[in-house]
Amino acid sequence: MAPSVLKQFGEKKPGLDYLPRTGAYGILERDGRIACARIGYSDFTYDLPGGAVDPGETPEQAVVREYREETGIDARVVRPVTDLLHYFIHDDGTPYNNHCYFYEMAWRGENPSAKVEPDHELVWLNPLQVFTNLKNEGYAWAFLLWLRAHSQNRGAEPVLPLLG
Repeated sequence: MAPSVLKQFGEKKPGLDYLPRTGAYGILERDGRIACARIGYSDFTYDLPGGAVDPGETPEQAVVREYREETGIDARVVRPVTDLLHYFIHDDGTPYNNHCYFYEMAWRGENPSAKVEPDHELVWLNPLQVFTNLKNEGYAWAFLLWLRAHSQNRGAEPVLPLLG
């Protein structure tokens, strides 16, 4: 069997040397809503909570840490959803090709004192808002894969109100 090829997202700008980076992101559903991070102060963008994997960390450990730091939520990894590659330019100007791992997460509780990123605000969005407002197309693709699998695993009746 041939190895699978990861889907590549983002725009590779000519003349830039993209460094490899690993990131981990989580999808957490609660009462039909999805936890997202609204980022920024004036021009808001929406993202799935997550970020870079630190040295010595697994992607699973990173997504749990990032959830706490960005949202103040203690969560645990339930299962992997998918992974992909994404070209992007970091806020510091460094070009990366991010190997992004996506996980389904489960609520464990709130830990407001662990939230250390003041420009990230926890918001709960319905699935259509998540799909249409995530800042990166690859993240929206990963979310759609999760939503489809999540709905199929629950039977014929949809469990998440799309517009609710």
